[in-house]
Amino acid sequence: MNIESILRTEIQEAVQSLFGANLDQVQLQPTNQEFEGSHTLVCFSLTKISKKNPEETGKAIGDYLKEKSSIVSDYNVVKGFLNLSIKDAVWVEMLATIVAQPNYGQLPKNGKEIMIEYSSPNTNKPLHLGHLRNNFLGWSVAELYKANGYKVHKVQIINDRGIHICKSMAAWKLYGNGETPKTTGIKGDHLVGKYYVEFNTRLTEQVKELETKGVAKEEAEKQAPIMKVAIDMLRKWEYRDEETLALWKMMNGWVYEGFETTYKKMGVDFDKLYYESNTFLLGKEQVITGVEKGVFFKKEDGSVWVDLTADGLDQKVLLRSDGTSVYMTQDIGTAILRFHDYPNITGQVYTVGNEQEYHFKVLFLILQKLGYEWAKHCYHLSYGMVDLPTGKMKSREGTVVDADDLIDEMISEAKRQTLELGKTDEMSEAEASKLFEMIGLGALKFFLLKVDPKKKMLFDPNESIQLQGFTGPFIQYTHARIKAILRKAESMQVVISPDTFKGIEALASTEREVIRVISAFEGKLKEAVKDFSPAVIANYTYEVAKAYNQFYQSVPIFTEADADKLAFRIALSKSVANVLKRSMGLLGIEVPERM
Repeated sequence: MNIESILRTEIQEAVQSLFGANLDQVQLQPTNQEFEGSHTLVCFSLTKISKKNPEETGKAIGDYLKEKSSIVSDYNVVKGFLNLSIKDAVWVEMLATIVAQPNYGQLPKNGKEIMIEYSSPNTNKPLHLGHLRNNFLGWSVAELYKANGYKVHKVQIINDRGIHICKSMAAWKLYGNGETPKTTGIKGDHLVGKYYVEFNTRLTEQVKELETKGVAKEEAEKQAPIMKVAIDMLRKWEYRDEETLALWKMMNGWVYEGFETTYKKMGVDFDKLYYESNTFLLGKEQVITGVEKGVFFKKEDGSVWVDLTADGLDQKVLLRSDGTSVYMTQDIGTAILRFHDYPNITGQVYTVGNEQEYHFKVLFLILQKLGYEWAKHCYHLSYGMVDLPTGKMKSREGTVVDADDLIDEMISEAKRQTLELGKTDEMSEAEASKLFEMIGLGALKFFLLKVDPKKKMLFDPNESIQLQGFTGPFIQYTHARIKAILRKAESMQVVISPDTFKGIEALASTEREVIRVISAFEGKLKEAVKDFSPAVIANYTYEVAKAYNQFYQSVPIFTEADADKLAFRIALSKSVANVLKRSMGLLGIEVPERM
């Protein structure tokens, strides 16, 4: 049963019968909580059809529906808004329909495939707070597509080559004294990141020294001895120098081990990994082919460019004068390789920060100019940066907030608060440890995902972990509370088959509201995918938890004498728990059985 669909059809019939006109668009929205009703029809746009003012139009449609609708029980009109109340029997039937669906919230397979890229780190430093938002966002969007019936391929491109990688390599070679993760006890990605910071520290010193000798800053940055070492390494790497390749493989290996540990902590996964070192050559081949076709052009110094000025953009370098490639080169190769590997995908979604919006406009346009029609189905899932109360992070200055450290801090804070509340007294040490991790990670993920991806955000660790308010722990606690109710009901042998409560005729307002909210789940899944926004689900999940808590505080459950009403309320509680678990799961968040 789809209440909204039935309402739209019956409203169209009312308009046709009352005013002799066809209505294509029916503007329905949830009713403001101040007024009676669940669905509201906005009547202002109908006045041209009705030849009446908005209030009179609403009253006419309300009278018609109250008399002839199969589902409307009553109505009220407030300043041109027609608030419709649905019959209690319809809400009861709706709950019975939800209870009967073991996979409620999973839409049928649609035969379509899509690829979602996220994470895509550089191998010169550990993952940081910004990567957390990226990973949680991309992973969640992938899960939302799965829930909408798609076959999903989760991938990342590891940026394992380029001047930024050579900077860490140069600093380690010059100042590392043979350090390894094993000899230092430092996690591999953190050790390599240490030398990325070291490079920039030394570079700054050398540039200042050259400037004191009268060299301009821009030229000093090129002449600095450590920069020359890094540039020479990049050239040697592209020409497959054995010693340089061996150093590159060793240090990247350290980083990959570190990344794997962090991804496991995060709870994210990938179906396939792409490496820039394997895709940039294909990109270079495409660039050379593009020159032959007249799509690109060469400058006198031998560099290759694309001219996009006619498309409202600018000229973009694709190959440097020394023949080395740029980010755009490898992105061209990677995109082509992916569609070759997965010919049935309907598109690619790139989860990358909003500072790269121009880059992706250029990439998609270049691919179209190269003749790839599928480029029109590539999408940049752009998201805003994450700041802390202390300000923006700058990895080259060594002030980055590492993902590992932040995750550990969140789990530690969850442990401290939970122990203070005495919530683990009856748990084993293993159960308590799992709970701390669940709450800490849940708080972090929920806070980062509840904000619209396009918006820049401020992450407040203290606010994120509160048990009250718009937080992950509040929703986790609501789920745990319901599971306690269900355990008690099971011990009382309460049967919650839909057949046991079909005879219920009257509902409390909070019962209606809970059913209304959970019945909107599938619609929210579609909305979240359409908007590429897990925030839709995060906000929805909070709405479900709030509605249930209002019901819990106002309606008796175990003190209810009527067996059918008791069964109904237990069924309602179980359905809410299922929706909370399912929706939080789409955000990558586990919900506890006890808390």
